[in-house]
Amino acid sequence: VEDGMKCTLIDNGAGTKWDAKQRDIYGFAVRSAAEILEPAGLTPADIDVVLDSHLHFDHAGGNTELDDAAQPVPAFPNARYVVQKGELEFARSDNERVRASYIADNFEPVSAAGMFDLVSGDARVDDRIEVLLAPGHTPFLHVPVIRTGEHTIAFLSDLVPTASHVPLPYIMGYDLEPLRTLESKKRILGLAAREGWRLVFEHDHDMPMGVLNDDGGKLRAVPCPVEA
Repeated sequence: VEDGMKCTLIDNGAGTKWDAKQRDIYGFAVRSAAEILEPAGLTPADIDVVLDSHLHFDHAGGNTELDDAAQPVPAFPNARYVVQKGELEFARSDNERVRASYIADNFEPVSAAGMFDLVSGDARVDDRIEVLLAPGHTPFLHVPVIRTGEHTIAFLSDLVPTASHVPLPYIMGYDLEPLRTLESKKRILGLAAREGWRLVFEHDHDMPMGVLNDDGGKLRAVPCPVEA
């Protein structure tokens, strides 16, 4: 997100800190920070804010990369990293159910460098970007919402990972608290439907962005209308 004053990166994929076996297991398209930014004409040093929806490895693995000594360091040297305070604390819990999803090398180097800006609950990042707390997938996932003046765009992250997950009861088995996911979906998708938000489905190859239609009282996603 570029607003003329700064560049904000929302989530950053799985990163590059994976051996061949792990890459085969997960089927990652492994790309460095420089590679994911190249199509936008940017470099990692150009990023001012990294906005992590949550700290699972497939969304925040790119927070850090290995340096010449094979040590993980922040991948965006000039950025402030924004995440929920509770999410960072939960990522450190070492709970058996979640610890495979939270890898310390993806967030502890950022913390050690003093680069986290921790928020709590619904919070404003700047004049155009806010985050809405949406617990369920994790207890402290938040949804980044950007208001451009022309459109409102929400990055749904794993609250609604694909367009097929828009129906309220369609909830991933990965979610830690599915009933809370349901309540979060009612809140966020209700706002999106009423206000005509554009929604980014971060795990959907076929419909990466869409809008909501009310189909006989049931919400469904359709591609964004083509603008002249």
